[in-house]
Amino acid sequence: MQRLLMLSASAALAAGGVLPSTPAFSAPPAAYAGAETTAPAVDWVKTTDPPSGITAELPGKAHVRNASIPTAGGGTVEGRSYGLEVPEGAIGFTVHDIPGDQLSLDEAVQGLTDKYEELGGAPLTSTDVKKKTVDGRRVIDARLSTVEHDQRLVGWVRVIADDDHLVQALTLGPEDGEKTLKEMHERLVDSIRIP
Repeated sequence: MQRLLMLSASAALAAGGVLPSTPAFSAPPAAYAGAETTAPAVDWVKTTDPPSGITAELPGKAHVRNASIPTAGGGTVEGRSYGLEVPEGAIGFTVHDIPGDQLSLDEAVQGLTDKYEELGGAPLTSTDVKKKTVDGRRVIDARLSTVEHDQRLVGWVRVIADDDHLVQALTLGPEDGEKTLKEMHERLVDSIRIP
C-alpha cells in the first residue's frame, strides 16, 4: 500500500519527461513507517503544505516526505508528500512546485501507474478517467486497480494543475473496503484548498 504514496512525488513528472526516470521519492517499503495508523472512528486533520499554503484534510496525522527532484534541464523541483496508512489502506496528497501546465494530466496519471510497477508493484491500471475543471483548474480523476499477493487493490487518484503547482491526491487499499476508501478519497479531494 505504501508504494502508491512513495511514488507520488516523482511519478507523474518523470513520465512527462520533466524529470529523469530515477524515482527520487522512492524509499523502502516502510516509507511511511512511524506515521500514525488511524482507528476506525478518527478526527480528520487539516494538513497544510507550508511553502504553498495548499491544504487538505486527512484521517489522522500525516507523515511528511520532502525532496528536491533534479529536472532534465539541470534545475530542481521541490515536492512534499503527506500520507498515512489507515485500516482501509493508504491515503495522502503530494504538492509539486512546478506549474501545472508543464505536464499533461494524462501523462501525470500514466506516470503514476508506470512508477508503481517500476517500484516493485504489480501493474497498476487506471480506468474511468475523467477530465474536468474544478475552481478554474484543470483536473483529472481516475480509478486505480492492481493485484498484490493475490489480493485485489483499488483506489483513486486526482491530479490538479495549478498555475504554480501540480497536486496529486491518492488512495489505495483492499477491494473489500472499496466503499469506505472511496468515501475517504472523496472527502480528501473535496477538502483540497489551493490559495
